[in-house]
Amino acid sequence: MKRLLLALALGGLALACQAADLATDIAARLADAPLLRGQFEQKKSLAGFKQALVSSGDFLLWRDHGLSWHTRTPFDSRLTLTRHGITQSQGTTTLKMDAKKEPGLLLANDILFALLSGDVSLLAQRFQMSGKLVGAEGWQLRLAPTDAALTKVFKSIELSGARFVQDIRLEDQNGDLTAIRFSQTKQGPAATPEEVKNFAD
Repeated sequence: MKRLLLALALGGLALACQAADLATDIAARLADAPLLRGQFEQKKSLAGFKQALVSSGDFLLWRDHGLSWHTRTPFDSRLTLTRHGITQSQGTTTLKMDAKKEPGLLLANDILFALLSGDVSLLAQRFQMSGKLVGAEGWQLRLAPTDAALTKVFKSIELSGARFVQDIRLEDQNGDLTAIRFSQTKQGPAATPEEVKNFAD
């Protein structure tokens, strides 16, 4: 029994070391960008429905400030996430949620920022990681949640990319699938006065 326990312990240690090495290798391939802009296309497949819901638009990910997710089709809306909460605007309607009153928002925001920016060190704190390097620049990563709150929502998350995250696939516990593809991702230019105001509001 002691030998079995020792073998299991050593096996777990080996897996942890492999995950740490993978995280380090992927982080080395990702661009360290304080501000990212790009386009996205999102396809959400709901369990029990054949047709996926498709939306597209552009995003701004600004380190230490937040995320602006601007959906342009099929309808115009904007979702702004900061450490303080979420603001959703559509037409003349604006909905705000305060992270202080909704504790789960802070965790959701942290995970979303980490996924979009490829912050593997933060992801490693809440997910079991597996994956591989692809070619000279690419990488693939699969995440299985270890955090109790995340386990209730996600079954698995898959990411792939090179200097930037290019694809994210989220599988929910209820069977829903969300696939997001990013394109034309680039560093900068700096946030405009209007964008600064959006994050400050």
